[in-house]
Amino acid sequence: MDAIETDITVEELIGIMFEDLDLPDLQKKALREIESERSSKRKGFRKHGIRPRLDKRRTARNRIRRKNANLVESYTALEQEKERFPFNQDDTRYRRIVTDTKLQSNACVICIMDTSGSMGTVKKYLARSFYFLLYQFVRLKYEKVEVVFIAHHTEAKEVTEEEFFHKVESGGTYISSGYLKALEIIEARYHPSLWNLYAFHCSDGDNFYSDNDKALKSAQELCDVCNLFGYGEIKPSGSAYYSSSMLEVFKGVNRDNFQSIVIEKKEDLWLGFRSFLMKDALVRDAVSQEQEAS
Repeated sequence: MDAIETDITVEELIGIMFEDLDLPDLQKKALREIESERSSKRKGFRKHGIRPRLDKRRTARNRIRRKNANLVESYTALEQEKERFPFNQDDTRYRRIVTDTKLQSNACVICIMDTSGSMGTVKKYLARSFYFLLYQFVRLKYEKVEVVFIAHHTEAKEVTEEEFFHKVESGGTYISSGYLKALEIIEARYHPSLWNLYAFHCSDGDNFYSDNDKALKSAQELCDVCNLFGYGEIKPSGSAYYSSSMLEVFKGVNRDNFQSIVIEKKEDLWLGFRSFLMKDALVRDAVSQEQEAS
Protein backbone atom coordinates (compact mmCIF):
# COMPACT_ATOMS: atom_id res chain seq x y z
CA MET A 1 0.00 0.00 0.00
CA ASP A 2 1.34 3.38 -0.96
CA ALA A 3 2.09 5.73 1.89
CA ILE A 4 -0.33 8.61 2.28
CA GLU A 5 1.48 11.87 1.82
CA THR A 6 0.35 14.84 3.88
CA ASP A 7 1.65 18.38 3.78
CA ILE A 8 1.84 20.09 7.13
CA THR A 9 3.67 23.27 7.99
CA VAL A 10 5.78 23.84 11.07
CA GLU A 11 3.20 26.38 12.26
CA GLU A 12 0.38 23.81 11.97
CA LEU A 13 2.44 21.22 13.84
CA ILE A 14 3.14 23.68 16.65
CA GLY A 15 -0.56 24.54 16.79
CA ILE A 16 -1.46 20.87 17.20
CA MET A 17 1.09 20.49 20.00
CA PHE A 18 -0.34 23.47 21.86
CA GLU A 19 -3.90 22.17 21.41
CA ASP A 20 -2.89 18.91 23.05
CA LEU A 21 -1.54 20.86 26.02
CA ASP A 22 -5.01 22.44 26.51
CA LEU A 23 -3.37 25.78 27.26
CA PRO A 24 -5.49 28.77 28.26
CA ASP A 25 -6.01 31.78 26.02
CA LEU A 26 -3.74 34.72 26.61
CA GLN A 27 -5.06 37.77 28.36
CA LYS A 28 -5.99 40.56 25.95
CA LYS A 29 -6.94 43.83 27.53
CA ALA A 30 -9.57 45.79 25.65
CA LEU A 31 -7.54 48.97 25.64
CA ARG A 32 -4.65 47.12 24.07
CA GLU A 33 -6.36 46.92 20.70
CA ILE A 34 -6.01 49.41 17.87
CA GLU A 35 -8.09 49.79 14.74
CA SER A 36 -6.15 48.47 11.81
CA GLU A 37 -7.01 48.23 8.11
CA ARG A 38 -7.40 44.58 7.19
CA SER A 39 -8.53 44.54 3.57
CA SER A 40 -10.81 46.03 0.95
CA LYS A 41 -13.86 44.15 -0.26
CA ARG A 42 -16.66 44.62 -2.78
CA LYS A 43 -20.02 45.79 -1.55
CA GLY A 44 -22.49 46.23 -4.38
CA PHE A 45 -22.39 48.53 -7.39
CA ARG A 46 -22.93 52.20 -8.15
CA LYS A 47 -23.53 54.33 -11.25
CA HIS A 48 -20.53 56.57 -10.68
CA GLY A 49 -16.94 55.70 -9.95
CA ILE A 50 -13.39 55.62 -11.22
CA ARG A 51 -12.38 53.89 -14.46
CA PRO A 52 -10.43 50.99 -12.87
CA ARG A 53 -13.58 49.91 -10.99
CA LEU A 54 -15.84 49.82 -14.06
CA ASP A 55 -17.68 46.49 -14.25
CA LYS A 56 -17.64 45.90 -18.00
CA ARG A 57 -19.96 42.89 -17.94
CA ARG A 58 -22.73 44.64 -16.00
CA THR A 59 -22.34 47.77 -18.09
CA ALA A 60 -22.66 45.81 -21.34
CA ARG A 61 -25.66 43.94 -19.97
CA ASN A 62 -27.41 47.20 -19.09
CA ARG A 63 -26.75 48.53 -22.62
CA ILE A 64 -28.33 45.42 -24.16
CA ARG A 65 -31.37 45.69 -21.92
CA ARG A 66 -31.85 49.35 -22.86
CA LYS A 67 -31.44 48.52 -26.53
CA ASN A 68 -33.96 45.68 -26.40
CA ALA A 69 -36.45 47.91 -24.63
CA ASN A 70 -36.33 50.29 -27.60
CA LEU A 71 -36.98 47.53 -30.15
CA VAL A 72 -40.78 47.76 -30.21
CA GLU A 73 -41.48 46.30 -33.65
CA SER A 74 -39.54 44.44 -36.29
CA TYR A 75 -39.21 47.42 -38.67
CA THR A 76 -37.83 49.62 -35.91
CA ALA A 77 -35.53 46.85 -34.82
CA LEU A 78 -34.22 46.35 -38.34
CA GLU A 79 -33.53 50.04 -38.76
CA GLN A 80 -31.86 50.39 -35.35
CA GLU A 81 -29.71 47.34 -35.91
CA LYS A 82 -28.15 49.23 -38.81
CA GLU A 83 -27.37 52.18 -36.56
CA ARG A 84 -24.72 52.49 -33.86
CA PHE A 85 -26.15 52.07 -30.35
CA PRO A 86 -23.66 53.78 -27.97
CA PHE A 87 -23.32 53.39 -24.22
CA ASN A 88 -24.65 56.16 -22.01
CA GLN A 89 -24.25 57.11 -18.36
CA ASP A 90 -27.28 55.04 -17.27
CA ASP A 91 -25.60 51.87 -18.53
CA THR A 92 -22.40 52.14 -16.52
CA ARG A 93 -21.91 50.26 -13.27
CA TYR A 94 -18.89 50.59 -11.01
CA ARG A 95 -17.85 48.23 -8.26
CA ARG A 96 -18.27 49.70 -4.80
CA ILE A 97 -15.22 49.02 -2.62
CA VAL A 98 -15.31 49.45 1.13
CA THR A 99 -12.48 49.14 3.64
CA ASP A 100 -12.95 46.36 6.14
CA THR A 101 -11.42 47.26 9.50
CA LYS A 102 -11.15 45.41 12.76
CA LEU A 103 -9.59 45.72 16.17
CA GLN A 104 -6.14 44.19 15.98
CA SER A 105 -4.27 43.16 19.09
CA ASN A 106 -0.55 43.73 19.02
CA ALA A 107 1.89 41.77 21.15
CA CYS A 108 5.53 42.13 21.98
CA VAL A 109 7.64 39.38 23.50
CA ILE A 110 10.60 40.77 25.41
CA CYS A 111 13.37 38.20 25.90
CA ILE A 112 15.94 39.13 28.53
CA MET A 113 18.92 36.88 29.13
CA ASP A 114 22.00 36.84 31.29
CA THR A 115 24.97 36.46 28.94
CA SER A 116 27.69 36.67 31.56
CA GLY A 117 30.47 34.12 31.72
CA SER A 118 28.55 31.76 34.02
CA MET A 119 25.85 31.12 31.38
CA GLY A 120 27.30 28.13 29.59
CA THR A 121 26.11 26.12 26.59
CA VAL A 122 23.58 23.95 28.42
CA LYS A 123 22.03 26.91 30.21
CA LYS A 124 21.72 28.81 26.95
CA TYR A 125 20.11 25.79 25.28
CA LEU A 126 17.44 25.56 27.98
CA ALA A 127 16.81 29.31 27.84
CA ARG A 128 16.55 29.33 24.06
CA SER A 129 14.10 26.43 24.06
CA PHE A 130 11.82 28.22 26.50
CA TYR A 131 11.89 31.44 24.49
CA PHE A 132 11.03 29.49 21.35
CA LEU A 133 7.91 28.01 22.95
CA LEU A 134 6.82 31.34 24.34
CA TYR A 135 7.24 33.17 21.05
CA GLN A 136 5.46 30.51 18.98
CA PHE A 137 2.48 30.45 21.32
CA VAL A 138 2.09 34.23 21.43
CA ARG A 139 2.43 34.34 17.64
CA LEU A 140 -0.53 31.96 17.29
CA LYS A 141 -2.70 34.18 19.49
CA TYR A 142 -1.89 37.58 18.02
CA GLU A 143 -1.83 38.81 14.43
CA LYS A 144 1.14 41.06 14.98
CA VAL A 145 4.00 40.00 17.22
CA GLU A 146 7.36 41.66 17.65
CA VAL A 147 10.30 40.27 19.56
CA VAL A 148 12.90 42.25 21.48
CA PHE A 149 16.17 40.63 22.52
CA ILE A 150 18.05 42.08 25.49
CA ALA A 151 21.38 40.68 26.62
CA HIS A 152 22.98 41.74 29.87
CA HIS A 153 25.92 41.15 32.16
CA THR A 154 26.87 44.19 34.20
CA GLU A 155 25.39 46.28 31.39
CA ALA A 156 22.45 45.63 29.07
CA LYS A 157 21.83 46.29 25.40
CA GLU A 158 19.35 45.35 22.71
CA VAL A 159 20.90 42.78 20.39
CA THR A 160 20.11 40.65 17.37
CA GLU A 161 18.77 37.12 17.69
CA GLU A 162 22.16 35.72 16.71
CA GLU A 163 23.98 37.73 19.38
CA PHE A 164 21.32 36.91 21.96
CA PHE A 165 21.71 33.17 21.72
CA HIS A 166 25.39 32.79 20.90
CA LYS A 167 27.39 35.62 22.39
CA VAL A 168 28.93 35.16 25.84
CA GLU A 169 30.37 37.98 27.89
CA SER A 170 32.81 37.83 30.75
CA GLY A 171 32.44 39.34 34.17
CA GLY A 172 29.65 39.60 36.70
CA THR A 173 25.96 40.33 36.54
CA TYR A 174 23.65 43.24 37.26
CA ILE A 175 20.17 41.85 36.61
CA SER A 176 18.60 45.27 37.03
CA SER A 177 20.42 46.46 33.91
CA GLY A 178 18.36 44.06 31.76
CA TYR A 179 15.08 45.14 33.35
CA LEU A 180 15.83 48.83 33.05
CA LYS A 181 16.71 48.39 29.37
CA ALA A 182 13.37 46.63 28.84
CA LEU A 183 11.51 49.48 30.54
CA GLU A 184 13.38 51.97 28.38
CA ILE A 185 12.41 50.15 25.17
CA ILE A 186 8.78 49.81 26.26
CA GLU A 187 8.54 53.52 26.95
CA ALA A 188 10.07 54.38 23.58
CA ARG A 189 8.30 51.88 21.29
CA TYR A 190 5.66 49.74 22.99
CA HIS A 191 3.25 51.82 25.00
CA PRO A 192 1.18 49.52 27.24
CA SER A 193 -2.06 51.12 26.04
CA LEU A 194 -1.41 49.75 22.53
CA TRP A 195 0.61 46.60 23.12
CA ASN A 196 0.17 43.33 24.99
CA LEU A 197 3.57 42.83 26.58
CA TYR A 198 5.08 39.53 27.65
CA ALA A 199 8.53 39.69 29.23
CA PHE A 200 10.66 36.82 30.40
CA HIS A 201 14.11 36.70 31.90
CA CYS A 202 16.44 33.70 32.01
CA SER A 203 19.41 33.66 34.34
CA ASP A 204 21.38 31.19 36.41
CA GLY A 205 20.66 33.27 39.51
CA ASP A 206 24.06 34.95 39.85
CA ASN A 207 23.83 38.62 40.72
CA PHE A 208 25.88 41.12 42.66
CA TYR A 209 24.31 41.40 46.10
CA SER A 210 24.39 45.19 45.88
CA ASP A 211 22.06 45.01 42.86
CA ASN A 212 19.35 42.85 44.44
CA ASP A 213 17.16 45.70 45.71
CA LYS A 214 17.38 47.52 42.40
CA ALA A 215 16.54 44.31 40.53
CA LEU A 216 13.50 43.76 42.76
CA LYS A 217 12.25 47.31 42.22
CA SER A 218 12.70 47.20 38.43
CA ALA A 219 11.00 43.76 38.29
CA GLN A 220 7.93 45.28 39.98
CA GLU A 221 7.97 48.13 37.48
CA LEU A 222 8.01 45.63 34.61
CA CYS A 223 4.99 43.88 36.11
CA ASP A 224 3.16 47.21 36.13
CA VAL A 225 3.41 47.56 32.34
CA CYS A 226 3.35 43.93 31.16
CA ASN A 227 0.54 41.43 30.84
CA LEU A 228 2.95 38.92 32.32
CA PHE A 229 6.52 39.02 33.54
CA GLY A 230 8.34 35.80 34.28
CA TYR A 231 11.69 34.84 35.71
CA GLY A 232 13.24 31.48 34.87
CA GLU A 233 16.25 30.32 36.85
CA ILE A 234 18.37 27.89 34.86
CA LYS A 235 19.93 25.23 37.08
CA PRO A 236 21.00 22.27 34.90
CA SER A 237 20.72 18.86 36.55
CA GLY A 238 24.01 17.49 37.77
CA SER A 239 25.60 20.88 38.15
CA ALA A 240 26.63 22.02 41.58
CA TYR A 241 24.50 24.74 43.13
CA TYR A 242 27.55 26.85 43.68
CA SER A 243 25.89 29.97 42.36
CA SER A 244 23.52 32.23 44.17
CA SER A 245 19.79 32.36 43.51
CA MET A 246 17.34 35.19 42.91
CA LEU A 247 14.28 33.12 43.77
CA GLU A 248 14.23 34.29 47.37
CA VAL A 249 14.74 37.91 46.31
CA PHE A 250 11.88 37.78 43.83
CA LYS A 251 9.46 36.49 46.46
CA GLY A 252 9.25 40.20 47.25
CA VAL A 253 7.63 40.94 43.85
CA ASN A 254 4.10 41.50 45.13
CA ARG A 255 2.38 41.43 41.73
CA ASP A 256 -0.22 38.91 40.56
CA ASN A 257 1.20 38.82 37.03
CA PHE A 258 4.68 37.69 38.08
CA GLN A 259 5.73 34.07 37.74
CA SER A 260 9.03 32.40 38.61
CA ILE A 261 10.07 28.89 37.59
CA VAL A 262 13.12 26.68 37.85
CA ILE A 263 14.40 24.86 34.78
CA GLU A 264 16.80 22.02 35.51
CA LYS A 265 16.36 19.87 32.40
CA LYS A 266 14.58 19.98 29.07
CA GLU A 267 11.63 18.02 30.50
CA ASP A 268 10.95 21.02 32.75
CA LEU A 269 10.35 23.29 29.75
CA TRP A 270 6.78 22.11 29.10
CA LEU A 271 5.81 22.28 32.76
CA GLY A 272 7.35 25.71 33.17
CA PHE A 273 5.78 26.97 29.99
CA ARG A 274 2.34 25.74 31.03
CA SER A 275 2.76 27.22 34.50
CA PHE A 276 3.65 30.56 32.97
CA LEU A 277 0.47 30.65 30.85
CA MET A 278 -1.75 29.34 33.64
CA LYS A 279 -0.62 32.35 35.64
CA ASP A 280 -1.97 34.54 32.84
CA ALA A 281 -5.33 32.76 33.05
CA LEU A 282 -5.51 33.26 36.83
CA VAL A 283 -4.78 36.97 36.42
CA ARG A 284 -7.52 37.25 33.81
CA ASP A 285 -10.04 35.49 36.06
CA ALA A 286 -9.15 37.74 38.99
CA VAL A 287 -9.63 40.86 36.87
CA SER A 288 -13.01 39.58 35.63
CA GLN A 289 -14.19 38.92 39.17
CA GLU A 290 -13.15 42.40 40.27
CA GLN A 291 -15.04 43.95 37.33
CA GLU A 292 -18.18 41.94 38.12
CA ALA A 293 -17.99 42.93 41.79
CA SER A 294 -17.72 46.61 40.91
